[in-house]
Amino acid sequence: MQSKNVDIVWKRISENAGKEFRQIKGKPFTYSVTGNTVHLDCTNRSFTKKTIESALEFVPLNNTTPIQHLQAPSYLYAILMDERIRQSLW
Repeated sequence: MQSKNVDIVWKRISENAGKEFRQIKGKPFTYSVTGNTVHLDCTNRSFTKKTIESALEFVPLNNTTPIQHLQAPSYLYAILMDERIRQSLW
């Protein structure tokens, strides 16, 4: 995916910080963004803009399998496949 789309997705992720997202199985979570890092509220895990860039190579996603090698795949899936983030990109 082009770097321009990475920047669009990152902007949307930043704008939606603090809002509720849901994992595939329905577990709700929120996150905050500091610099280029997403901090998940329900775990000590976090991931960076670079991780988002890597994950975007696999979107659209049907499940977490293609991104299992990345940090927090179920959270990445939930964020990237949410309509607030993906709108009209894929």
